[in-house]
Amino acid sequence: MAQNSFDFQRIAQGYKDRPFLHKQVIERFQRVVTDRKFARGLDAGCGAGLSSRALKMICSHVTGADISAEMVKAAVEICGDGEGYDFIVSKAEEIPSVEGGYDIVSAAGAVQWIAMGAFLQNLREIMCKDGYVLVYDFGISDRMKGKESYTGWWHEAYLKEFPKPFRNEHVWTAEEVKPYGFFMLGQERYELEHEFDRDSFIRFMMLQSNVNAKIEGEGRDEEEVRKWFEKSLAPVFGKEKERLIFNGYSWYMKLEAAGLWKGADMDPFLDDKRDGAVSDGTDFG
Repeated sequence: MAQNSFDFQRIAQGYKDRPFLHKQVIERFQRVVTDRKFARGLDAGCGAGLSSRALKMICSHVTGADISAEMVKAAVEICGDGEGYDFIVSKAEEIPSVEGGYDIVSAAGAVQWIAMGAFLQNLREIMCKDGYVLVYDFGISDRMKGKESYTGWWHEAYLKEFPKPFRNEHVWTAEEVKPYGFFMLGQERYELEHEFDRDSFIRFMMLQSNVNAKIEGEGRDEEEVRKWFEKSLAPVFGKEKERLIFNGYSWYMKLEAAGLWKGADMDPFLDDKRDGAVSDGTDFG
């Protein structure tokens, strides 16, 4: 799906109702990396503002930036544009500096659309020394707790009707980020869960890139797509809610202070806090 697909009002407004799993990711960051509080956070590629809300849990002030004016409008509706928040329309690679700099930057589900080198070069200019970067995402999987019928639906119905479009899934390595002054503290994978009834699941699926590629990209009728979901999901959903499993990942980076990491293999602070889930390699590929 092209980046400008996110300019459509339907998608931007729908993103406001996505599962707020971002909160769990921030809590994980606090457990694994640092539990400190930050003065000024930047949410690059803020979308409809759910990731900005999550970042605000550990920041006094959060700036959300997104290339889509529709997304920024939705973020303002969710978070407000007053005390504690501000939002700007900007490419992630061109976010302007603020007085004092940003001491933490998050990018949730955004790096697929970002030019890594230009982004990190700009962050180096607008961040405080020793600032943290949290890159993360979580995506729907083919697993639903106790529902083998869902796995069958996913592979035999959904992916055949809505094939996965190409997206950049390159995993940034320690060697790639180091020339820009960043140290890769660690990377990890994990699972998250969220409950859906049939209708909320359909609303969620109507925003998936697979589906958007057909509706926005190929002009498929939105109501016809909705009815396809209703019919095909009949064997999966009854009256009860079902728990869907999401696959998530986080990359933890830190802007190097002069000489801080010379000769070090891993940030000693993270080494003290890690629980075995984080690796200093790049095991996502």
